[in-house]
Amino acid sequence: MTAPDSSSTQSDMQQVKLPEAHPPVKAGKIGVLLVNLGTPDDTGYWSMRRYLREFLSDKRVIEWPKILWYPILHGIVLMTRPKKSGAAYDEIWNKERDESPLRTITRSQSDKLAALIGDAGGRVKVDWAMRYGKPSIRSKLQKLKDDGCDRILIYPLYPQYSASTTATVNDEVCKALLEMRWQPAIRTVPPYHDDEVYVSALATSLREHLAKESFEPDMVLTSYHGIPQSYFRKGDPYHCHCQKTTRLMREHLGWDKDKLQITFQSRFGPEEWLQPYTDKTVEKLAKDGVKKVAVMNPGFVADCLETLEEIAGEAGEIFEENGGEHFTHVPCLNDSDLGMKVIEHIVRQELSGWL
Repeated sequence: MTAPDSSSTQSDMQQVKLPEAHPPVKAGKIGVLLVNLGTPDDTGYWSMRRYLREFLSDKRVIEWPKILWYPILHGIVLMTRPKKSGAAYDEIWNKERDESPLRTITRSQSDKLAALIGDAGGRVKVDWAMRYGKPSIRSKLQKLKDDGCDRILIYPLYPQYSASTTATVNDEVCKALLEMRWQPAIRTVPPYHDDEVYVSALATSLREHLAKESFEPDMVLTSYHGIPQSYFRKGDPYHCHCQKTTRLMREHLGWDKDKLQITFQSRFGPEEWLQPYTDKTVEKLAKDGVKKVAVMNPGFVADCLETLEEIAGEAGEIFEENGGEHFTHVPCLNDSDLGMKVIEHIVRQELSGWL
């Protein structure tokens, strides 16, 4: 028996007559899987510990040899960090849904994308997953396959490529495929750090946010999640992608380097990370007499712990404690009309030839 090709409609598939005792067959559909970093199930110690263990055990995230890293991870980090991280998550937790904002926003992005793309006669299925925590990539890939998706587009929600983000999503997809007898054809979304629609959306969201503020910032910082300098020296393109995004935003806005600058946040461990550091920068700016600052996070597709607690919360406190007067955090694109325009644009572009 030959499976229906991707141009078959749902009614076509229903008309396929299988030989007696043939296993049930579903095929001919296209899946889109949005994947973000991950989230704990709750803010309690054991939930945080499970999440951090999975995240920090990934060799793409921490590249130290296991013989050096695992004693530190299991002997110190997983004993102390869950309580601290749980308290931080508790500050930004979506109490109404009892989940992290990242889960809330990613689910909404998936639902809105499904509505924007349409089901194309029942052919397109949109879903979402987390690299760490639930729902897992493996479970959602299997669900899409069980629903008849023999072509699946994987969308790691990271505009700038890094081995510690995009690559580890692709790794997990490949691991799941190893256990499938009938594997779907797979496409993965490439980095889109310099995509015109994405850059324009960032610039527009910044302008719209500042128009609602009672002050004009002396400086705007684009704060990206950092990576160790050693990863950059090994050939990771992430630093270059971040630099290009900010440069293109600057050109789009018609601003100079004194108005829009780049920084890096969320460093972990004793290694030197990409610089300048966001927290040190806002502290220095305040001490140097800069009174009004805005910070945005172009590398984050959805607001999460690193944007809401670390930037909107901690960075703002650091700035004001050192003499700054006005601080504002520009929300991520999230599931806004601008954000969904970017996601839909990228998906339609990468589905070319399939849809």
